[in-house]
Amino acid sequence: MSYMKVWIHAVWGTKHRYPYLTKEIRGRVLDHIRENARQKEIYIDRLSGHNDHLHCVFGLNADMSIAKALQLMKGEATRWINQERITPVRFEWASEYYAVSVSDSALNRVRSYIANQEEHHRMRSYAEEVEGLMQEYDFIHHG
Repeated sequence: MSYMKVWIHAVWGTKHRYPYLTKEIRGRVLDHIRENARQKEIYIDRLSGHNDHLHCVFGLNADMSIAKALQLMKGEATRWINQERITPVRFEWASEYYAVSVSDSALNRVRSYIANQEEHHRMRSYAEEVEGLMQEYDFIHHG
């Protein structure tokens, strides 16, 4: 058996940053993503967001890539949201996402950041947030 402890902080948005995820809808979507992840053996440590995006800290296991974990979480959520007609119009996620590893020493800071999304987005838009994260973690854009 392999043992791994790799934390990933992922952020993904709605297509065209459409504000589908109102407070009422977001709670149902978050609950569904958590349950689906549990069934797929993806351990979600924190999950929250705002009207047009979600933040998730999850543990990466030995047989799953970041891309696969996000595909399972995003894809199944899209299917469920549209099947159950959770949103008044057809729901879609943007295809891109942001993901970075999180050290144990930074985990509590990231958890707090995710827990305070409502407050945080009174001051910064999703676009400003992503730009800040890209700068903070020194991402190189690959076109």
